[in-house]
Amino acid sequence: MHKRFFVQAATAVVVAAAFGSVQAQTTPIKFQLDWRFEGPSAFFLQPVAKGYFKDAKLDVTVDAGNGSGGAVTRVASGTYDLGFADLAALMEFHANNPDAPNKPVAVMMVYNNTPASVMALKKSGIKTPADLAGKKLGAPVFDAGRRAFPIFAKANAVGNVAWTAMDPPLRETMLVRGDVDAITGFTFTSLLNIEARGVKADDVVVLPYPDYGVKLYGNAIIASPKIIKENPAAVKAFLAAFTKGAKDVITDPAKAIETVKARDGIINVPLETRRLQLAIDTVINSPDARAEGFGQVKGPRLSLMASQVSDAFNTKTRVKADDIWNGSFLPTAKELDILPKPKK
Repeated sequence: MHKRFFVQAATAVVVAAAFGSVQAQTTPIKFQLDWRFEGPSAFFLQPVAKGYFKDAKLDVTVDAGNGSGGAVTRVASGTYDLGFADLAALMEFHANNPDAPNKPVAVMMVYNNTPASVMALKKSGIKTPADLAGKKLGAPVFDAGRRAFPIFAKANAVGNVAWTAMDPPLRETMLVRGDVDAITGFTFTSLLNIEARGVKADDVVVLPYPDYGVKLYGNAIIASPKIIKENPAAVKAFLAAFTKGAKDVITDPAKAIETVKARDGIINVPLETRRLQLAIDTVINSPDARAEGFGQVKGPRLSLMASQVSDAFNTKTRVKADDIWNGSFLPTAKELDILPKPKK
């Protein structure tokens, strides 16, 4: 009896040890989104749901966020290994915290163009950037479009505007109520939120930053220096699995939205599907993205952005483009070739 017990116990130890070694090969990754679970978060939830991260020996946890600034600081603090953040917010963090020991770096471009735009109701009479002079604009103080507005204003010779700050949920409500003349925000967020408040899309004027001379990059995947140093293979594996998932999302956004629904059961599925499609069309599969290649950046454009952000954000030190980008973990050009050709 005792002998059999010892054999079973020994077997259990061997099995546990074997299982432990399999577990040990899986790297846990904590990932911080820039915003709550909405259409575009399908890009990160799809590879989780499809097992692409798991196949790459990664155990990825995706958490909702509350702005790019928060994503940058959480990765900088070591709470998260990787995150998704507006490149301008990352540049600002670097330039304002030159002595910070753990400045995250961007390792893959996802939104090749900034999704920021100025939006107004047609009845305001605003048709062009010049019409904004003397008007009251509204946005949360940390909004990417508001922070970068000086670049937009300079490119379009916009006269002085007055700013009103509010919490994000009130932005579109205040525009619809007439408390402000125009707002800044991500097009795929604010336009659909305006519609949700009863305004037809045809009654909204959208002035997208990329269409008006502002060639800023948008959101990128960022990584902590710690994971880059200690586990570069995991960063590489993450980007390869992410790219595989991104191809699925671009091919069938309606199917991919199910992964968002699984994380947040109260989302409006048709609305979030439209939001995802809008994000794909405007900032992911944009002409600039197709020219430069998915995931990649061009040196001169990155340097120009670094200079513009230093000026517009009035940073403590100048942004150094080389410090904020590391493209060495990207998949091959063939693997990154996932953007469909534009429809004729």
